[in-house]
Amino acid sequence: MPPSATGAAPTKSGIVTGKDGERHIPSSVRPDGTVRKEIRVRPGYRPPEDVETYKNRTAQAWKERGSGGVPGADAIDTESATAAANKNAKRREARKKAAAAEKDQGEETAKNTAPAPKVVPQEEPVDPEAEKAREARKLSKKLRQARELSEKKDKGDALLPEQFEKVIKINELIRQLDKLGFDAEGEKKPSA
Repeated sequence: MPPSATGAAPTKSGIVTGKDGERHIPSSVRPDGTVRKEIRVRPGYRPPEDVETYKNRTAQAWKERGSGGVPGADAIDTESATAAANKNAKRREARKKAAAAEKDQGEETAKNTAPAPKVVPQEEPVDPEAEKAREARKLSKKLRQARELSEKKDKGDALLPEQFEKVIKINELIRQLDKLGFDAEGEKKPSA
């Protein structure tokens, strides 16, 4: 529809306000060629398509949640960034450049030289006697705990299944200590 003589754009419903303040829907041509005549609009009438719908701010905010960032936070302006942000950006750039230079230098040295042999740290030789003594201490501790549980059982206290299994293994622990050359108390046997 063409704008009215006053230059005001028509509303959503097509109503145009004339020079004298009278509102009307201008005449138009239908697709079949017939002409619609101009329709006057009563003063004060607002058609439904021109009535603005009520917008609940709370509901609108709920629909738009998550799109606005952190509530109460200032928008980040890239041109007026803080001094700390500028400093951190410079540090990141310097790290990237250093990593790139190191990578280039590493490639050049890899091309020019043969690969360096891998250095394997040497383990200190293990003293077999010290190893036996350490194993005997472990076994004697288990044996002591198993004997304490056995005394508890003899007094009539109830044992848990895993505690009962420890009591059963007393003879096996004594055999392992004997094999290492230690007595049932964890003391080294005099060699014959």
